[in-house]
Amino acid sequence: MSDHVILTADDHRDLRIRTERAPELGDAVMTCITVPSEFRRVQTHYPILFQLDQTRDTFIALAMFGFEPGENLFLTDAGWDARYRPLAIDSQPFLVGRGAGDVRQVHIDMTSPRIGAGEGTRVFDDTGRPTPYLERIADQLRALDTDYVASADFFAALRRYELLEPLTMDVTLDDGSKNRLVGYHVIDEDRLVALDGVAVADLHASGHMMPIFMALASLGNIGDLVARKNRRTARG
Repeated sequence: MSDHVILTADDHRDLRIRTERAPELGDAVMTCITVPSEFRRVQTHYPILFQLDQTRDTFIALAMFGFEPGENLFLTDAGWDARYRPLAIDSQPFLVGRGAGDVRQVHIDMTSPRIGAGEGTRVFDDTGRPTPYLERIADQLRALDTDYVASADFFAALRRYELLEPLTMDVTLDDGSKNRLVGYHVIDEDRLVALDGVAVADLHASGHMMPIFMALASLGNIGDLVARKNRRTARG
């Protein structure tokens, strides 16, 4: 169970964070949230899928690491096998909290296995000032929070032009086993191509066309993900 508290120098002067990547540190996840502003970097390695939150009737974007819950095919004995990690996972165990007047604050999950017992990277120095590590985390959280809020316009545009279609994908591995992806959406490329000039101009002027193209391009990474799954399955 999570225990989110405000990060302060007084309470967390000696806090250390383990920054290596491993399943036991919380990295064994199938997906994580991503935001349109980082789609260009995310699509280099990961498929980008969309998922509808039925309760809120809103979409979120997800970077995909595996085919089943708890599976991250980018984790190896040497760490994370990709040059870029999405902001939402790279900034853990920190998160954005809100104080009085909706002021953004840096919070930390005190139950996270990343909190080191005398080992790891310091968050504050001996004088109580943020270390370069914490400054980088704060920049990541600021970008993630700002871009997550701004992404509402992006998803509204996708729905306005009916550019999302449900995805059902069956993946057959070399050993004959099957994985099925359901419950996700992708960009409807045929509908995108069929948009009239007014719609295209609207998407371009709003800055939505580039992340749309990046999300489409990212689907080419599914083949790489299947290859990773085959290699892992072959190793047993």
